[in-house]
Amino acid sequence: MTQRIETICVQGGYTPGNGEPRQIPIIQSTTFKYDTAEQMAALFNLEASGYFYTRLQNPTNDYVAAKIAQLEGGTAAMLTSSGQAASFFSVFNLAGAGDHIVAVSTIYGGTFNLFAHTLKRMGIETTFIKPTATDEEIASAFRPNTKCVFGETIANPALIVLDIERFAKAAHAHGVPLIVDNTFATPVNCRPFEWGADIIVHSTTKYMDGHGAGVGGCIVDSGKFDWLAHADKFPGLCTPDESYHGLVYAERFGKEGAYITKATAQLMRDFGAIQSPQNAYLLNLGLESLHLRVERHCRNALEVARFLEQHPNVAWVRYPGLASDPYHELACKYLPNGTCGVVSFGVRGGRPAAEAFQRALKVAAIETHVADARTCCLHPASTTHRQMNDEELKACGIAPELVRYSCGIENAADLIADIDQALNAL
Repeated sequence: MTQRIETICVQGGYTPGNGEPRQIPIIQSTTFKYDTAEQMAALFNLEASGYFYTRLQNPTNDYVAAKIAQLEGGTAAMLTSSGQAASFFSVFNLAGAGDHIVAVSTIYGGTFNLFAHTLKRMGIETTFIKPTATDEEIASAFRPNTKCVFGETIANPALIVLDIERFAKAAHAHGVPLIVDNTFATPVNCRPFEWGADIIVHSTTKYMDGHGAGVGGCIVDSGKFDWLAHADKFPGLCTPDESYHGLVYAERFGKEGAYITKATAQLMRDFGAIQSPQNAYLLNLGLESLHLRVERHCRNALEVARFLEQHPNVAWVRYPGLASDPYHELACKYLPNGTCGVVSFGVRGGRPAAEAFQRALKVAAIETHVADARTCCLHPASTTHRQMNDEELKACGIAPELVRYSCGIENAADLIADIDQALNAL
């Protein structure tokens, strides 16, 4: 029976047997016991399924990963210690020293820094392109050694909606997958696989957890990209892995399982960026109410955005749910039921006014966080994106006066009253 997303949020990923725990159990153990060395050897050789060390896999994590895979319509998923770890693994699972990737320039500042600087030191070059680039400009960004394209469904904090179908078409024309960060939209509002994306990443720290309780990330594979059809581009998946006695992931595990199996057996083995079982348990509690919270986040954000549009101390407002927003048409296509709970706007008076506005808020807290049940705000140019120079900030769609306001699930009238008094204090 095909289940709708609300039911998957509550019951997906785990089905208890007779007399077993109704809630996902926390398997808080580093290791697992076996009767014979041969049984454990089969696990180490990837010849049998099971658990032997939580750094690679843990039952609690796998239950939650399975739920997220089901929510996104994917075939396999893996939890990571953070959203940054998920973004890194998603690319490094395909690219190595001497390779190249294409990324949309408006991605989250931490991811931009990861690609522009850290991956560069590892020998992976990144070409950044505008989300509004023409088809010809997108095509010109590819090189023979390009391994993937990376973008965000809704850019943080520029709130630019990605034309997923167009970027997927460009990626596939060059024989590489499209990776989409779906953190802001969540699978409740957008399922990128249905528009041609191949791999999805999440910072589960945000809406999926929803309560600021646990840091985490997730990678989901659509199971649709044919790695063997482009074997020359992806030797890591299509040639023998000598660390597993010559196993070829794409042959052994097929399109549906090769990518996540390699990420788990190779990258998680070597980097160890695992999500703790306790955090996975907390994440699942958040997922159970995701469909309810996202609706309220979006409703509050739309009311706040409409209020800000009319305020004389606000220079501009960016929210794809507004009919006046330049990305409203794309939002109607990809996110017809709502976009996200984040509103970005410019305070008249530039950076000093934006900072003064934040200090005057009573309900919203200044936090390095977003997509929480509690309303919070941030001035990205002086915090999350402060490593960028002016040109990089401009490329990301960030102005000095920009405030990122993340609407929680409180009463919208209280949020608007707080914003009003803070703006009037200017």
